[in-house]
Amino acid sequence: MAIGKQTSSKPFPQPAAGYTEPFWRTEVDPLDSHQSSPDLPAKTDILIIGGGYAGASAAYHLCDGTSQAESPRVVLLEARELCSGATGRNGGHLRPDLYAITKTYSERYGLDAAVEVVRFEISHMRKLEEIVQKEQIDCNLTFTRSFDIYLDEDQLAEAKAFYDFLISQGLDFMRDVEYLSEEEAQRSAKVRNAKGGFSFSAGHLWPYKLIVGLIRVAVSRGLNLQTRTMVTEIGSIPSQQGLWPVHTSRGTIHARKIILATNAFTSAIAPEYSRAIVPCKGLCTHIEAAPGAPYEPLPETYAIRHGPGAFIYQISRKDGSIIVGGAQYTYRDSPEQWHNNSDDGSLIPNVEHYFDGYMQRTFFGWEDSQARVKQKWTGVMGYSADSLPHIGAIPNKPGQFIAAGFNGHGMPVVFLCGKAIAEMARDSVSFEQTGLPRLFETTTERLSPIYDDTLG
Repeated sequence: MAIGKQTSSKPFPQPAAGYTEPFWRTEVDPLDSHQSSPDLPAKTDILIIGGGYAGASAAYHLCDGTSQAESPRVVLLEARELCSGATGRNGGHLRPDLYAITKTYSERYGLDAAVEVVRFEISHMRKLEEIVQKEQIDCNLTFTRSFDIYLDEDQLAEAKAFYDFLISQGLDFMRDVEYLSEEEAQRSAKVRNAKGGFSFSAGHLWPYKLIVGLIRVAVSRGLNLQTRTMVTEIGSIPSQQGLWPVHTSRGTIHARKIILATNAFTSAIAPEYSRAIVPCKGLCTHIEAAPGAPYEPLPETYAIRHGPGAFIYQISRKDGSIIVGGAQYTYRDSPEQWHNNSDDGSLIPNVEHYFDGYMQRTFFGWEDSQARVKQKWTGVMGYSADSLPHIGAIPNKPGQFIAAGFNGHGMPVVFLCGKAIAEMARDSVSFEQTGLPRLFETTTERLSPIYDDTLG
């Protein structure tokens, strides 16, 4: 996460100086406030701005273990502590979207383009398993099923119609999606008032530990990590030597290539993205049953849809505790509490107490659990106007690249986006050569979006 200044007197968006503590940061790693050198290097080949998921993936792939003579010099700047932004504040939900947003993409861009996105998200499941095993990263990676439960009959009927359409197209990934009747949803998913739903393969993990694990590997291979280093401005033109001046709270560094892994905070240092990527605030909680109290185990992950736009996500940890968040519908009509709001140092008033008693009123078998919220926190996500991430070369800024705007859906998307952006910066490969979904490419046209999904 990084911040810069625009033409206004007050920089925006900016990370909070103090912030609500997420559950994922309760076990802080020695790299959390690490600075590889006491001073910033004067220059570097590739500069990554942002120490969350995208920045960590890019760093991991740039520092790939080849000899120092062949590897580029790579510096990563993080404004606060490592993984202190949205990645360290999410639900830890590794859940491909097989049909929900796919409907919107299909209507706007055609089924083939939408299917590219689905297949890309599914590929992250095995890729993350491979990397976690290879690098021996202890991040509680767990694979299970995910329930997508609908409490609104009309919304369920619309989802079922699109599900049937995808089945009729013979798409192989739909073989993993099981439709659940009302009786099956209440019995299997244990959700009160469920009208039906779906289930499919998904996973979850401890996001902070994944990022720290990737960064640890990169540092061991030469990455210069500089936390607590806020970017204040990127110069408007490169030097005659082709180096971009990047001004920070600890001095200026010059970089031949720059990767913006800044998500919600992108427009602070790349103001051309002010309409394309908007900082939006959300709330997440950690819930536990009382010691010894009875409750029904919920090994699956969940999305519970109360109605159009009313979405709650949930994972169960192996210790029985629950991570649950969302419920944007409770504060959507108060945009000042969340939209264009980059303050993760305070809670959201309209939803602050929503999850009190949530497990008892939502699930069969939790009536006597005495479950209560142990921790609650906010995070600032980068919502894109068209619900698609921005990946690739920044228009009209040669040598600058972006991987941002993940819409609170980064876990099954970011890792391979980070790999792709690293290849673009290091090896000068084209967007098409990376294998990313065509819809992800950042373009001049997308900087003046025709959609505004951020308030939808």
